[in-house]
Amino acid sequence: MAGNSFRGKLPPWIRIKVNCGNAREEVATILSDLKLNTVCASAQCPNLNECWHKHTATFMILGDHCTRNCRFCAVLHSPTPLLPDPEEPERVAIAAAKMNLKFIVVTSVTRDDLPDGGAEHFAATIRALHKVLPESGVEVLTPDFNEVREHLNIVLDARPSVFNHNIETVERLASKIRNRATYRRSLRVLAMAAEYGGIPVKSGLMVGLGETDDEVLQALRDLRASGVSVLTIGQYLPPSGEHWKLERYVEPEKFEEWRKIALELGFKAVASAPLVRSSYHAGELVKFARA
Repeated sequence: MAGNSFRGKLPPWIRIKVNCGNAREEVATILSDLKLNTVCASAQCPNLNECWHKHTATFMILGDHCTRNCRFCAVLHSPTPLLPDPEEPERVAIAAAKMNLKFIVVTSVTRDDLPDGGAEHFAATIRALHKVLPESGVEVLTPDFNEVREHLNIVLDARPSVFNHNIETVERLASKIRNRATYRRSLRVLAMAAEYGGIPVKSGLMVGLGETDDEVLQALRDLRASGVSVLTIGQYLPPSGEHWKLERYVEPEKFEEWRKIALELGFKAVASAPLVRSSYHAGELVKFARA
């Protein structure tokens, strides 16, 4: 697989799976019929074929236009997105039931235009899922809510199974590639969620953006000190030539080294490999965290 010019030639350890069968079409039909977005498609996730083949998807609520414009992200940007659809939480629950999901991941675009950053919409979605699928787990992957504890607590009060907020990259690069979000603010948001108690806190970062190995290790230490117990590390793949430049392909052995170090630091569950993404095998990962 040659890869796009802005990614160079893909190394032999990166092979995006193409599954046979019609599961992808079935999932796409359910999402289209219910007018739902997924981060799988919007963010050009390399695992889309594999996950949709397994009837799993990460629902993206609050529209498909983000008020921030991070330099690594493929999601569309708009300072004035459409207002949230009040019926969306129910449609997410219907879709999850149709797909017979045992573990559901819900994320969103960032909505700085909304008074609560979309927190109540997250909470309504969690409640709808709990009502329709009471035995299924629900993980939320949220923006930083501008570090407003009251808004964060709205989400946590709805009792998701896992709270996830990505730190994305190391501290030195954060201000260059993240729009408005900051490394230290993300750490504080994660710490707030950990202080809430009773809900595993998860975060993740990409590598290959120009960070050093030592900076990755410092990020792991910072995340653990903030109360994060579940961690994902994956290879950055630029969505286009207009996005942040790819600096390196990290070899699988380095990902495995980081996984072992993270466990030694006290993380309970770690997924670290080139094609790992925030929601990849999320249900399996949280089982390890709760073991």
